[in-house]
Amino acid sequence: MDDRQSIDLAAMLCSRLCHDMLSPVGALSNGLELLAMETDPEMRANVMQLLEQSALISTNKLKFFRLAFGAAGGFGEQVEVTEPKALIDALVADKPNIAINWALAERTLAKPAVKVLLNFAQISIDALVRGGTLDIGAEIRDGACEIVVRSTGPKIAFDDTIGKALDGSLDRSELTSRTAAAHMINLLATESGGGLQYHKSADALVLGAVLPQGEGLIG
Repeated sequence: MDDRQSIDLAAMLCSRLCHDMLSPVGALSNGLELLAMETDPEMRANVMQLLEQSALISTNKLKFFRLAFGAAGGFGEQVEVTEPKALIDALVADKPNIAINWALAERTLAKPAVKVLLNFAQISIDALVRGGTLDIGAEIRDGACEIVVRSTGPKIAFDDTIGKALDGSLDRSELTSRTAAAHMINLLATESGGGLQYHKSADALVLGAVLPQGEGLIG
């Protein structure tokens, strides 16, 4: 990927982050305005509760993006699986209609594998527009990290362009902020000699990755 393409991808990822942060940060701003005008103690208590919720959502999203998209310098090359698990659990904390089943066989995963896992989870959560179940698994087998995230529910919302960005079949001229994250993890996978795949049906979406273990992984 040349410098121009790298800059474009970074810009698209920034646009995606700003889009996702706009709602909770906007809620904080609105809440502060209400708090400044409100004099009723009960109403002020309600506003404070909303502010706390918006602040928590904002913090959780920033922690997620830091590890899913960024360099995440606070972590080593191996990341405890408790970190991505906590971040994904936080993403669905306000979505009681989504349940998660975990099958993480390893204590730690390489940082590129964690990025793939986090982005798979976000794509799958977005797909469950009417709720459902996430089955998230990862294990090291035969010298490679295998990751599978399966979402099942009454309605699966999944744009085929995201799937094409995942498997590398989307033309780079068609990349947008919506598909940038999928394209990024495709680059992570291909850099390591691995790959991503997906399968969608009426009530299920399965995202899979195989990432050979070894030195030279970017991320």
